[in-house]
Amino acid sequence: MKTQSILFAGIGGQGIIRASSILATAAINEGMDVKQSEVHGMAQRGGSVVSFVRFGDKVYSPTIEKGTADVVLAFEKSEALRWLDYLKPDGFIMINNMMIKPTSLIYGKVKYPQVDKIKDALDGINYLFMDSIQEARSLGNAKVFNTIMLGVISKYIDIKQDNWINAIKRSVPPKTVETNLKAFEFGINYK
Repeated sequence: MKTQSILFAGIGGQGIIRASSILATAAINEGMDVKQSEVHGMAQRGGSVVSFVRFGDKVYSPTIEKGTADVVLAFEKSEALRWLDYLKPDGFIMINNMMIKPTSLIYGKVKYPQVDKIKDALDGINYLFMDSIQEARSLGNAKVFNTIMLGVISKYIDIKQDNWINAIKRSVPPKTVETNLKAFEFGINYK
């Protein structure tokens, strides 16, 4: 199979690393060669976190170059803008419809991007905005919003559902397995 490249981007504490690890485990379960890389930045201080996951028959590098990501999963709107140029022209970007202002903004060191202009930046791109945290709350646990997002993007990734489910079971705390599986199914069925 051809190599697929998935980019996860968000703010520290949003579960980016866990979500990308679930994908990597699902791809391993599928029997694929997998490479994964993360950049944590100032994650503990509300900084940017990005994770690259690439999988296929043979993958030589975890790095995703600009314009080559099949899917970008943005856990926060400004991170969607920051990493949008990594998406390939026929790719898909899913954006969690929330804003988290990084600590550097609070101290006046950077300006928050004009996320109100995000839809202009997405013109001609296959995208989905979702209030993932609100949807997760409706399932009883706001922390499973990242698993909902995985369910949505699973439709764009060549991995069987059973392999996703096994990866979720192995990757989340035992007491949250049932809720995470409901969240994943919710994402699969989200229109």
